[in-house]
Amino acid sequence: MSKSTSNSVRGCPGFRQATRFSRRQMLQAGALSALGLGLGDFHSQLAAAAANGGPAPKAKACIFLFMWGGPSQLETFDLKPDAPAEVRGDFKPISTKVPGTQICEHFSRIAQWTDKLAIIRSLTHNDPAHLSSGHATLTGQLAPVVKSDADPPSSKDSPHLGSLISKFRPGDAGLPSFVAMPWKALHPAAPGGEAPGQHGGWLGSAYDGMLLTGDLNDPKWRPQGLGLPADLGLDRLESRVALLKKLDAQRADLHQSLAGAAFNNHQSRAIEMVGSAKVRSAFDLTQETDATRERYGRNIHGQSVLMARRLVEHGVPLVSVNWHNDGKNFWDTHGDNFNRMKNDLMPPADMALAALLQDLEDRGMLDETIVAWVGEFGRKPRISQNNAGREHWPFCYSGLLAGGGIQGGAVYGESDKHAAYPVSDPVTPQDFATTILHAMGVDTSATLLDRENRPHHVCSGRVLQDLLIG
Repeated sequence: MSKSTSNSVRGCPGFRQATRFSRRQMLQAGALSALGLGLGDFHSQLAAAAANGGPAPKAKACIFLFMWGGPSQLETFDLKPDAPAEVRGDFKPISTKVPGTQICEHFSRIAQWTDKLAIIRSLTHNDPAHLSSGHATLTGQLAPVVKSDADPPSSKDSPHLGSLISKFRPGDAGLPSFVAMPWKALHPAAPGGEAPGQHGGWLGSAYDGMLLTGDLNDPKWRPQGLGLPADLGLDRLESRVALLKKLDAQRADLHQSLAGAAFNNHQSRAIEMVGSAKVRSAFDLTQETDATRERYGRNIHGQSVLMARRLVEHGVPLVSVNWHNDGKNFWDTHGDNFNRMKNDLMPPADMALAALLQDLEDRGMLDETIVAWVGEFGRKPRISQNNAGREHWPFCYSGLLAGGGIQGGAVYGESDKHAAYPVSDPVTPQDFATTILHAMGVDTSATLLDRENRPHHVCSGRVLQDLLIG
């Protein structure tokens, strides 16, 4: 593995108190119910790490860019220019900021930021199904039913990484701890439809996260549920809150139960969210300059990534950007692979990731924000003759990590001459997720209880120690 000289890691400020939202509020928001039952704050984790002589967590937040559909490793970060034409494809490798590291010519902006990236070329598993492998990618755990595109989300799913972070690392007051956008990943060709692993799973619906839907590049786009109705000002809202309190006082028997107490707290958080100018500001893309919005790309992916930066900057611990519904099967390029990649997929991905890394660096946030870029699998190292596409290939593919204590300028793992199988340092989706959680200060050996008090391991992978600074 090659490594660049790392910058010193900026100290992470403490995380705030738990944030909670009611199911009612999230339904009104057109979102998943949001979270915030924390197990402790970041200060205590720092103190515990120092007392035990271990490394302190580096990452304050995570932006998870999920390239739904499965990007081809051979057209992105692991080109094989010496392979036969039916394997290598049309694209050429280009040099990057790190000597000796090459990536695809259509990632020219990302090429200027490879000194901040860890490129993993040895991701591998054996599940060729979108839905179950999507679950593994987003949760770091195997799906309840593996190798299946027929099994939709269920309460048996493992929690999304954002749901776990919400449990351990709650967000700022009034803000959700986990936000996903611009939709819940779904594949129309899969009988199960929506990918499992995008909610609280066995942790319960209180940890589902907040979902922002729609085209964030649309000038008329507004986050659902954060504005007040035109006929309801803050004064009227406060009077209604007072009335609710009187009604609630008459239901003391309900409030004495745990569920009633929890709902009362969720209700208060919902009111705080709707009435908070700070929260509304965090979700307001119009506060960004036109130049910044153009740099990210005036498209749904670019503006979603920009929103992710805004939310992290305001204190949301984990934001997941799922590649959007483009009506063309996303990165699932069974046909016309090269035109789809060159014209539709790579340009917005290239712009958005480069702009995000630049913004985080310029704002002094990169050292404490981990950025992940990955799909659920790769593509077969043989081009389909009939339609110039590539089929599913989970046995070897590429992903990226950056910031938040990750060693920049690194290439981890190596694939064979056709990018078909790893020949060194294989990395599973579980390892990828476990490394993120470790960098964020989560005890990866911990167990959590589900709603029926059954224990579950938080992680089932290993930490990629060679990718961590210090």
